[in-house]
Amino acid sequence: MPGCIHAIQSEKRIEATSDGSTILERLESVGIVVEYQCREGYCGSCRVPLLAGTVEYVTQPLAFVNPGEVLPCCSRPRTDVKLDI
Repeated sequence: MPGCIHAIQSEKRIEATSDGSTILERLESVGIVVEYQCREGYCGSCRVPLLAGTVEYVTQPLAFVNPGEVLPCCSRPRTDVKLDI
């Protein structure tokens, strides 16, 4: 069962879905705007700090991802996650 997405700055808690939605899609569904360009993990412009939890990538990103960061455009939560957004 997918975990919840906690958007710290926006003070929102979003239930992840089992329909394959990415974190970016779930954030957008509640009105949280995230900068992005490609939605495929190529550019890295959607990179956000991951404060807690683990994600899985739908497609392995080509953009470099530092420890403690996540690309919401191509990932889903594996556990409850906290994002600094």
